[in-house]
Amino acid sequence: MIQLKNAIEIFKILPGTNCRDCRVPSCLAFAAAVFNGDKRLDGCPHLERAALNLFEIQISESRTLAREEQHLMADLRRKVALTDLVVAAERVDASFNGKTLKIKMLGKDFHLDTYGNLTSECHVHGWVAVPLLDYVISCSGKPISGNWVSMREIKDGAAWAPLFAQRAEKPLRRLADTHTDLFELMIHIFSAKPAPRAFDSDIAVILRPLPRIPILICYWKPDGAMESSLNVFFDDSAQFNLTIDSLYRLCAGLVVMFEKIAITHGM
Repeated sequence: MIQLKNAIEIFKILPGTNCRDCRVPSCLAFAAAVFNGDKRLDGCPHLERAALNLFEIQISESRTLAREEQHLMADLRRKVALTDLVVAAERVDASFNGKTLKIKMLGKDFHLDTYGNLTSECHVHGWVAVPLLDYVISCSGKPISGNWVSMREIKDGAAWAPLFAQRAEKPLRRLADTHTDLFELMIHIFSAKPAPRAFDSDIAVILRPLPRIPILICYWKPDGAMESSLNVFFDDSAQFNLTIDSLYRLCAGLVVMFEKIAITHGM
């Protein structure tokens, strides 16, 4: 199997006639579309089947993820446009001024218009935008109970728990081990609140990434031969106020943000 690693390598095996039978203006444009994952190589009707079987397109994971996120955002915006934001404001614990929904995320104001466009004084990353839009659409308005549960205990969370531990809890634990000021950073910059010694942890803080989605982070320091430990817990109402994939995306995004801040500030 021959790997085609970029659009030019794909272009070289095409007939180069710009016939448009693939419904793309040129062979070069078709090659770019194949590399980006928007078209399949067999979309060119002039490539023989035997030749097609010789090649494999190497599409980067980052391109695939970026494309999927674009499609997801477009779908969420369409759903927001069909949502009554006046009614949604009460469900999601936000305010609506007739034009935009103002909602708190990590203590910062975000504004969502009736077309699904999101703005803020902060940079709006994908890990912020997707959960926030999903929250506005899917939040049932279930009150916070104060009963903390792990990802595994949330509905459909068992399937997500291993990935959640790998992409959220473990890197956050490593960050806490290395950067002792991490929890103070959460408190002073992101409006986190110190929590009681939940689950007998050494340190516990509550973050409020979204109004009805509090997150409890518990950290146990190393003790002798025992390694440190960190777990993230959700209020059990979370499963009614945000989809499980957005809960995962939200926490994984937070970890990436904390890692970048630690590097930037030389923590």
